[in-house]
Amino acid sequence: MPGTLVDVGGHRLHLVREGSGGPTVVLESGSGEAASSWTAVAGELARDTTVVRYDRAGYAWSEPADGPRTGEEITAELHAALDRVGAPKPYVLVGHSMGGLYARQFAQRYPGDVAGLVLVDARPEDDARRTAPLLEGVTTATSLPPWIPATLKTLGLLRAADDTLLQGLVPPDQRREFLDVTASPSYFGTKQREADLIGRTEDAVRGRHLGDLPLRVVARGLPQDYAAAGIDTTTGAELEKIWQDGQRRMLRLSTRSRLVVAGRSGHLVPHEQPGVVVAAVREVLTEGTTRP
Repeated sequence: MPGTLVDVGGHRLHLVREGSGGPTVVLESGSGEAASSWTAVAGELARDTTVVRYDRAGYAWSEPADGPRTGEEITAELHAALDRVGAPKPYVLVGHSMGGLYARQFAQRYPGDVAGLVLVDARPEDDARRTAPLLEGVTTATSLPPWIPATLKTLGLLRAADDTLLQGLVPPDQRREFLDVTASPSYFGTKQREADLIGRTEDAVRGRHLGDLPLRVVARGLPQDYAAAGIDTTTGAELEKIWQDGQRRMLRLSTRSRLVVAGRSGHLVPHEQPGVVVAAVREVLTEGTTRP
């Protein structure tokens, strides 16, 4: 275990803290992702300031939680953990994919503790609503019932076919940790519990403005491989158009926002172009210290 376990009331979260000084950059992972997904980004930013990355409850080294996996619970646990380890305030929140929704809710709940926000190919709050008609009747790897991958894991088939089943879901250099640590009996159920309740977080952030909070929206430059998920070319193009439009809509969240396009990345920007994320965070760190 690379970090430490922090008690947040009833269970412990695994946090990895690097660097020193403030503000603290807090890295929030996407659905099913662990703290290790931020390794390259954290290592570079730790030269400048304190960086905290962590596993949400039920993922990787963190213990499962009994409570509902809502954004309200998740942000409260993160806030408590940061307090307990004495992470220097204020915080610059960096949220990837679904983690972007949690980062936004955190910024809304604790505005006095937040100096800036970076949304890395983050899930827009209306993406599910807008894409539902296109995805009706379509089953993808990310929509499988949790008992299916859990059974594959138990039988050893997930490890035997990792290159095929994890393609596009887990970067190759993170698959050993995924199979040995992350893909625990609680992992797949936790991931599904988060997905089942993400609508509450979408409702919580919908229509909420962040004022003059420094904001960077980092959008992928390469489209998803929809064909690999069994989605036809026409539908895939429409889904990508909706996603990219959603990225640009998030620029309206703040009066101090800017779009950054990771031209050589698909959805896994922190892994494929970590330097783009690092540069965006450094911009926000600078703006956050000069905020009126």
